[in-house]
Amino acid sequence: MNIEVKNLNKSFDDFQLKNVNIEVPKGKIVGLIGENGAGKTTLIKCILGAMFKDSGEVKLFNKEYDNSLKDDIGVVYDNSFIIETYNIKDLNLIMKNIYKNWDQKLFFKYIEEYNLPLKKEIRKLSTGMKKKLEIITAICHHPKVLILDEPTSGLDPVIRSEVLDLFQDFVNNNDNSILLSTHITSDLEHIADNVIFISKGEIIFDKPLKEIKDDYIVLDVDKEELKNIAKKDIIRYKENRIDYQVLIHKKNMKTKYEKYIKRITALDDIMLLYIRGV
Repeated sequence: MNIEVKNLNKSFDDFQLKNVNIEVPKGKIVGLIGENGAGKTTLIKCILGAMFKDSGEVKLFNKEYDNSLKDDIGVVYDNSFIIETYNIKDLNLIMKNIYKNWDQKLFFKYIEEYNLPLKKEIRKLSTGMKKKLEIITAICHHPKVLILDEPTSGLDPVIRSEVLDLFQDFVNNNDNSILLSTHITSDLEHIADNVIFISKGEIIFDKPLKEIKDDYIVLDVDKEELKNIAKKDIIRYKENRIDYQVLIHKKNMKTKYEKYIKRITALDDIMLLYIRGV
């Protein structure tokens, strides 16, 4: 197991991570989803040792985080960590002195492949170029794990697709893994093996994506049809302007519900109904 969190607790005045248990297996891309303030970034900071936990256990490669693990971990935060007055050549020289496994050849291969300008100051690059540069930098010291906090936020669909390809290349054919925190759940539907859903500091589920898709179904019904669905079969429901969305387990689908409109269940639907439904 590349990342293992057991019974993690962290309290603030107005928020608490409560008894969090998650795993990021070797060779897997694990998505981390939840509303703003759900605890995603706090969880990531506890994993990386950037925030003290109150109790529980956090292990990377079967040991507690310390500085000796930095070469095995690549990190990309929502906000850039790169000094923007540097250019890409400057950045390469700096990384060579930080990481013993820094792969200059691979770095410039990616720079060429993604058409990033070598001599332009990083602050003058587009948002998409900066984000690709951050991800390439995180990959090119050959870490075993990437931990990514909103890495595709603000990117257009074409650049997001290129970034997702980078992630899949990183994981393919080896024991590398990724923990990817994102609000763009459609990205996870393309690349994630497992999905962790956290809300108000608690884990709602931690399951393979395929199992989630096989587990849940969303029905669109009117007020009278809602009355015909047994309360014990309803996980959550939400009233819209003209109808109701109802989340149920597929195992509870009754023949009498087959007449109702079913939608292809997306992670967004499940998350929204858990958070805003009743």
